[in-house]
Amino acid sequence: MGKFIYEGSIKVDFDDRVLAHLQLVIGSKLRRGEGFHFTWRDDPSIGDGRTTIWIHPQASLVYKFYGSRKPALNRAWIDALSYTANSPTGLYVVPEPAESADERMLTDEAH
Repeated sequence: MGKFIYEGSIKVDFDDRVLAHLQLVIGSKLRRGEGFHFTWRDDPSIGDGRTTIWIHPQASLVYKFYGSRKPALNRAWIDALSYTANSPTGLYVVPEPAESADERMLTDEAH
């Protein structure tokens, strides 16, 4: 289980695999100087609602991974997350889609 920390005060847990995909998508948007909303579902222990933040190039972001191995990336999931990040509602975690054999080979070669 990893942790996403925004501006030092907002902290949310994500699975390391989810966090690795989010890091790539968020980093891509920020490299282009784009701000966007990021929304996630809150844990039931803090009210089971949702939180939305505005991510911008000057924001302080920390990605804390607890596993020692870098998770394999799924190109189809990166594309799906990027699609939401570019939508009017902003980035939110969508279920991981299946990856084709061709996409899997490209992802494996990148490591």
